[in-house]
Amino acid sequence: MLRIHFSGNDLAGVRMAARPDVLWETILSFHRLRDRRGSVVYREWRSEARIRLGAETRLLAALVPGRGYFPDFLTPPQGILGVDEALDAIRATPPGRIHAEVALLGATRAGRPAVPAALRALAEGASEPLGRLVAALRGYHRAAVEPYWSHIQARVEADRALRGRALLDGGAEELLASLPPMLRWRSPVLEADYPVERDVHLDGRGLLLQPSYFCRGTPVVLRDPGLPPVLVYPVTHSEAPTVREPGLPSLAKLVGHTRSAVLSAIGDGGTTSELARRAGVSLASASQHAGVLREAGLVATLRHGNAVLHTLTPLGAALLGGAQSPRETRCYARNGPVTS
Repeated sequence: MLRIHFSGNDLAGVRMAARPDVLWETILSFHRLRDRRGSVVYREWRSEARIRLGAETRLLAALVPGRGYFPDFLTPPQGILGVDEALDAIRATPPGRIHAEVALLGATRAGRPAVPAALRALAEGASEPLGRLVAALRGYHRAAVEPYWSHIQARVEADRALRGRALLDGGAEELLASLPPMLRWRSPVLEADYPVERDVHLDGRGLLLQPSYFCRGTPVVLRDPGLPPVLVYPVTHSEAPTVREPGLPSLAKLVGHTRSAVLSAIGDGGTTSELARRAGVSLASASQHAGVLREAGLVATLRHGNAVLHTLTPLGAALLGGAQSPRETRCYARNGPVTS
């Protein structure tokens, strides 16, 4: 069981990540590459990624076990900025921190840390092994994550829109209560299914909520309590990641004033009823047009209870000529102000 303890100041400091984190998606996808959970969802992606990989992954496998702890330095906060910035941050990790975190991988049952043989050179702080690690991460990301980034981003954006609505409706506590079922808000504690007993005290630092496409089953937190608190949680999806290419046949369906009006009406997100009202069409017509837009890869749809929420994908936003960088939303106390 994971228990995250909030104070009033912590609720004021809850915030949603502005976009997917390239390194969280990279590391967690490496878990999905090797496990058998969610095989229907990830089967095709797994086959495609293995074909693209070809390169050696033993170093990553040693550093990222199939389950349990992996070093915190692999997911620096710069992952939100992009792969280059994230890998630069890993390259700048102090040798002492690398040694300490790698040693935890080999901790014996008696609790005495022992560095795994495959990682001893890295743990010793030499620049060449760290360079190999950065190259391995870049190569894996390029093969297994980058081709699917538009799809990953669309699903994360759909989740952000859903959480944003909860925030506007009821403040930070409503946002926490809206999280996926493995997370349970029991004020002032957020509980989660977790493989070990763990208590995280935020101590006024707030919490960054990071939705993730490749997170599965249970959320993830950093092990080091001194690092800024992050909760990585799974977005809701039941479809395999796909590579979106321009010129798909379904794009030919995107003609006519009404469909363009529905696409424009989505804006920062909306339910089918809201799309119908904004575009001036019937509920059935809005639902039909949203379905065509979704097939074309321009819209992502997320069902939450009885509500269906539509959001633009990056391709949809670009088609409208209004693609903008997602904004980080900071949550304040219930019914308090929201800034972006």
